[in-house]
Amino acid sequence: MAGQVTTESLFRDTMEECRSLFEKKLHDYGASWRIMRPSSLTDQLLIKAKRIRSLETKKASWVGEGIRPEFIALINYGIIGLIQLEKGFADTVDMKAEEAAALYRTHAEEALQLMLKKNHDYDEAWRVMRVSSYTDLILTKIQRVKEMEDLHEETLVSEGIDANYLDIINYAVFGAIQLKEEEGR
Repeated sequence: MAGQVTTESLFRDTMEECRSLFEKKLHDYGASWRIMRPSSLTDQLLIKAKRIRSLETKKASWVGEGIRPEFIALINYGIIGLIQLEKGFADTVDMKAEEAAALYRTHAEEALQLMLKKNHDYDEAWRVMRVSSYTDLILTKIQRVKEMEDLHEETLVSEGIDANYLDIINYAVFGAIQLKEEEGR
Protein backbone atom coordinates (compact mmCIF):
# COMPACT_ATOMS: atom_id res chain seq x y z
CA MET A 1 0.00 0.00 0.00
CA ALA A 2 3.00 2.30 0.22
CA GLY A 3 2.64 5.07 -2.32
CA GLN A 4 -1.03 4.26 -3.01
CA VAL A 5 -3.30 7.29 -3.14
CA THR A 6 -6.13 6.90 -0.65
CA THR A 7 -9.71 8.03 -0.95
CA GLU A 8 -9.10 10.33 2.02
CA SER A 9 -6.15 12.06 0.32
CA LEU A 10 -8.06 12.42 -2.97
CA PHE A 11 -11.03 13.81 -1.06
CA ARG A 12 -8.84 16.26 0.87
CA ASP A 13 -7.11 17.42 -2.34
CA THR A 14 -10.46 18.03 -4.04
CA MET A 15 -11.82 19.87 -1.01
CA GLU A 16 -8.68 22.01 -0.93
CA GLU A 17 -9.23 22.93 -4.57
CA CYS A 18 -12.84 23.87 -3.74
CA ARG A 19 -11.83 25.85 -0.65
CA SER A 20 -9.26 27.80 -2.62
CA LEU A 21 -11.86 28.78 -5.22
CA PHE A 22 -14.36 29.63 -2.46
CA GLU A 23 -11.86 31.95 -0.78
CA LYS A 24 -10.97 33.65 -4.08
CA LYS A 25 -14.66 34.30 -4.69
CA LEU A 26 -14.98 35.56 -1.11
CA HIS A 27 -12.26 38.06 -1.95
CA ASP A 28 -14.02 39.16 -5.13
CA TYR A 29 -17.66 39.14 -3.97
CA GLY A 30 -17.60 38.92 -0.20
CA ALA A 31 -20.17 36.63 1.38
CA SER A 32 -22.88 37.86 -1.00
CA TRP A 33 -24.54 34.43 -0.77
CA ARG A 34 -25.65 35.31 2.77
CA ILE A 35 -28.80 36.87 1.32
CA MET A 36 -29.88 33.60 -0.34
CA ARG A 37 -32.95 32.04 1.21
CA PRO A 38 -32.95 28.23 1.45
CA SER A 39 -35.23 27.75 -1.57
CA SER A 40 -32.98 29.94 -3.73
CA LEU A 41 -29.93 27.98 -2.69
CA THR A 42 -31.72 24.72 -3.51
CA ASP A 43 -32.59 26.10 -6.94
CA GLN A 44 -28.94 27.06 -7.49
CA LEU A 45 -27.91 23.49 -6.67
CA LEU A 46 -30.61 22.26 -9.06
CA ILE A 47 -29.35 24.46 -11.89
CA LYS A 48 -25.80 23.15 -11.49
CA ALA A 49 -26.89 19.50 -11.31
CA LYS A 50 -29.24 19.83 -14.28
CA ARG A 51 -26.42 21.37 -16.31
CA ILE A 52 -24.22 18.39 -15.51
CA ARG A 53 -26.97 16.02 -16.63
CA SER A 54 -27.52 18.06 -19.79
CA LEU A 55 -23.80 17.95 -20.63
CA GLU A 56 -23.67 14.22 -19.92
CA THR A 57 -26.62 13.66 -22.25
CA LYS A 58 -25.73 16.10 -25.06
CA LYS A 59 -21.97 15.42 -24.90
CA ALA A 60 -21.32 19.06 -25.85
CA SER A 61 -21.14 22.44 -24.15
CA TRP A 62 -21.94 25.69 -25.93
CA VAL A 63 -20.68 27.72 -22.97
CA GLY A 64 -17.32 25.97 -23.03
CA GLU A 65 -17.15 24.93 -19.38
CA GLY A 66 -17.19 21.23 -18.64
CA ILE A 67 -18.77 19.02 -16.04
CA ARG A 68 -16.03 19.07 -13.41
CA PRO A 69 -16.40 22.82 -12.64
CA GLU A 70 -20.09 22.20 -12.00
CA PHE A 71 -19.26 19.45 -9.49
CA ILE A 72 -16.91 21.94 -7.80
CA ALA A 73 -19.77 24.45 -7.71
CA LEU A 74 -22.07 21.84 -6.17
CA ILE A 75 -19.52 21.21 -3.45
CA ASN A 76 -19.18 24.90 -2.66
CA TYR A 77 -22.91 25.60 -2.79
CA GLY A 78 -23.50 22.53 -0.61
CA ILE A 79 -21.17 23.94 2.01
CA ILE A 80 -22.82 27.35 1.67
CA GLY A 81 -26.12 25.54 2.27
CA LEU A 82 -24.77 24.05 5.50
CA ILE A 83 -23.58 27.49 6.61
CA GLN A 84 -26.97 29.00 5.80
CA LEU A 85 -28.75 26.25 7.76
CA GLU A 86 -26.50 26.98 10.72
CA LYS A 87 -26.67 30.78 10.55
CA GLY A 88 -29.92 31.48 8.72
CA PHE A 89 -30.09 33.84 5.77
CA ALA A 90 -29.54 37.57 6.12
CA ASP A 91 -30.95 40.67 4.46
CA THR A 92 -27.45 42.07 3.99
CA VAL A 93 -23.97 40.64 3.85
CA ASP A 94 -23.27 40.20 7.55
CA MET A 95 -20.23 37.95 7.53
CA LYS A 96 -16.55 38.73 7.09
CA ALA A 97 -14.45 36.58 4.80
CA GLU A 98 -12.51 35.14 7.74
CA GLU A 99 -15.66 33.86 9.45
CA ALA A 100 -17.02 32.46 6.18
CA ALA A 101 -13.72 30.67 5.49
CA ALA A 102 -13.66 29.21 9.01
CA LEU A 103 -17.23 27.95 8.67
CA TYR A 104 -16.34 26.51 5.27
CA ARG A 105 -13.45 24.55 6.77
CA THR A 106 -15.67 23.24 9.58
CA HIS A 107 -18.33 21.95 7.19
CA ALA A 108 -15.74 20.57 4.74
CA GLU A 109 -14.31 18.56 7.62
CA GLU A 110 -17.82 17.39 8.54
CA ALA A 111 -18.30 16.15 4.96
CA LEU A 112 -14.94 14.38 5.06
CA GLN A 113 -15.74 12.62 8.34
CA LEU A 114 -19.10 11.44 6.98
CA MET A 115 -17.43 10.19 3.80
CA LEU A 116 -14.85 8.25 5.81
CA LYS A 117 -17.58 6.51 7.82
CA LYS A 118 -19.72 5.69 4.80
CA ASN A 119 -16.73 4.69 2.68
CA HIS A 120 -15.72 2.22 5.39
CA ASP A 121 -19.19 0.67 5.44
CA TYR A 122 -19.63 0.70 1.63
CA ASP A 123 -16.07 -0.52 1.00
CA GLU A 124 -14.99 1.94 -1.72
CA ALA A 125 -18.17 1.35 -3.77
CA TRP A 126 -17.85 4.88 -5.20
CA ARG A 127 -14.92 3.67 -7.28
CA VAL A 128 -17.09 1.37 -9.40
CA MET A 129 -19.94 3.83 -9.88
CA ARG A 130 -20.46 5.85 -13.04
CA VAL A 131 -20.16 9.63 -12.84
CA SER A 132 -23.67 9.87 -14.29
CA SER A 133 -24.93 7.97 -11.23
CA TYR A 134 -23.53 10.68 -8.97
CA THR A 135 -25.46 13.22 -11.04
CA ASP A 136 -28.71 11.28 -10.66
CA LEU A 137 -28.16 10.78 -6.93
CA ILE A 138 -27.45 14.49 -6.50
CA LEU A 139 -30.62 15.39 -8.42
CA THR A 140 -32.56 13.00 -6.19
CA LYS A 141 -31.12 14.60 -3.05
CA ILE A 142 -32.01 18.07 -4.37
CA GLN A 143 -35.57 16.92 -5.08
CA ARG A 144 -35.77 15.60 -1.51
CA VAL A 145 -34.59 18.95 -0.17
CA LYS A 146 -37.24 20.74 -2.25
CA GLU A 147 -39.92 18.43 -0.84
CA MET A 148 -38.71 19.02 2.73
CA GLU A 149 -38.68 22.78 2.16
CA ASP A 150 -42.24 22.60 0.83
CA LEU A 151 -43.21 20.61 3.95
CA HIS A 152 -41.44 23.22 6.10
CA GLU A 153 -39.23 20.35 7.30
CA GLU A 154 -42.23 18.66 8.97
CA THR A 155 -41.15 15.23 7.77
CA LEU A 156 -42.03 11.87 9.26
CA VAL A 157 -38.95 9.68 8.80
CA SER A 158 -36.38 11.42 6.63
CA GLU A 159 -32.99 12.79 7.48
CA GLY A 160 -32.78 16.55 7.54
CA ILE A 161 -31.78 18.94 4.82
CA ASP A 162 -28.25 19.04 6.24
CA ALA A 163 -27.81 15.30 5.66
CA ASN A 164 -28.87 15.75 2.05
CA TYR A 165 -26.43 18.65 1.57
CA LEU A 166 -23.63 16.47 2.96
CA ASP A 167 -24.52 13.66 0.57
CA ILE A 168 -24.60 16.12 -2.36
CA ILE A 169 -21.15 17.37 -1.38
CA ASN A 170 -19.74 13.87 -1.10
CA TYR A 171 -21.21 12.64 -4.39
CA ALA A 172 -19.92 15.78 -6.11
CA VAL A 173 -16.43 15.19 -4.66
CA PHE A 174 -16.46 11.64 -6.00
CA GLY A 175 -17.55 12.92 -9.41
CA ALA A 176 -14.81 15.56 -9.42
CA ILE A 177 -12.21 12.95 -8.43
CA GLN A 178 -13.27 10.51 -11.13
CA LEU A 179 -13.33 13.19 -13.83
CA LYS A 180 -9.86 14.36 -12.83
CA GLU A 181 -8.60 10.78 -12.95
CA GLU A 182 -10.14 10.36 -16.42
CA GLU A 183 -8.37 13.53 -17.59
CA GLY A 184 -5.07 12.08 -16.36
CA ARG A 185 -5.39 8.87 -18.39
